[in-house]
Amino acid sequence: MKKRKLTMVALAILTVLASCNNQPTEQTTETQTTAASGTYTIDAAASTVKWKGVMLGVKEHFGTVNLTQGILTVENGSVKEGSFTVDLNTITPTDANYDEKSGYGKEKLVAHLSSPDFFDVANFPSATFVIENVNGAEATGTLTVRGKSNTETVKNISVAEENGTVKATGTLTFDRKKYGVAFDMPMKDMVISNDIELTVELNGTKN
Repeated sequence: MKKRKLTMVALAILTVLASCNNQPTEQTTETQTTAASGTYTIDAAASTVKWKGVMLGVKEHFGTVNLTQGILTVENGSVKEGSFTVDLNTITPTDANYDEKSGYGKEKLVAHLSSPDFFDVANFPSATFVIENVNGAEATGTLTVRGKSNTETVKNISVAEENGTVKATGTLTFDRKKYGVAFDMPMKDMVISNDIELTVELNGTKN
């Protein structure tokens, strides 16, 4: 009799546990959705362009540059067209490959990048990219640097809408020498890569 009672108690406990396990779990609400079709004005302050340049075999420098304006048209959750402009007066290194004691600091790098050796910012203070064709997660368009324009491709494009703001990201790598950024190190064992890598994040609100 005692054994039967214990069995019944055990079954009751298992039934309660099973009913608890079958309770609906709390669902987390996803705020990121497919971006609605339309035209978005880019918020320059909330957007970023990250850059990276490499001195082969020695070090790499990377940092940010600010946007001044941009616009993006989305159709069926994908980028259809758009453009953005960056202010080359805002080149800001964020890496740690500097030696202040020897006189090679961030300020010296910025001054050199801003000089005619590189971007000649005094005469060409901005750079622009205008989308001309989109194919899946890639967009080709015209990049203009130092007054020179060439066709380039933004890859790995991702677009989503989060809390009413569209967010578009992508990567662009370009050959600096096609734009007259032709400086080379005087020492043969210190070669600056011709490629400059950009990671773009555009955030904007619908017009």
